[in-house]
Amino acid sequence: MQNGDVASRLKIYISSTDKYEHAPLYEAIVYAARKNGIAGATVTRGIMGYGTSSKVYTTKLWELSEKTPLIVEIIDKKEKVENLLELLKPLFEKSGKGHIITIEDTRVAIHRTGRKPNEPYF
Repeated sequence: MQNGDVASRLKIYISSTDKYEHAPLYEAIVYAARKNGIAGATVTRGIMGYGTSSKVYTTKLWELSEKTPLIVEIIDKKEKVENLLELLKPLFEKSGKGHIITIEDTRVAIHRTGRKPNEPYF
């Protein structure tokens, strides 16, 4: 991706307790993104939220909750994001949990890789 490119942002709303096989679902998503050459992925932990169950989860000092909302954000070219989403669909089906996934168009303002020239991704 270059500065000024139009890209897609995939946002995946899940819970910190969601699993894929025996690992956290968010880890499976991030590793799948990396394996498929996606430009970047970030997992953000929410401090409060609710989903389809309408049960509110929060992380207050006096309420230590294992279950908190997470957002996984992935940004890359539209085709790569759509291909990744197709690869991820079985993970969500197997997790058996509620989630919501959105895709938005975005514009890359600044993109610096942090890698040295000719340094491989992996």
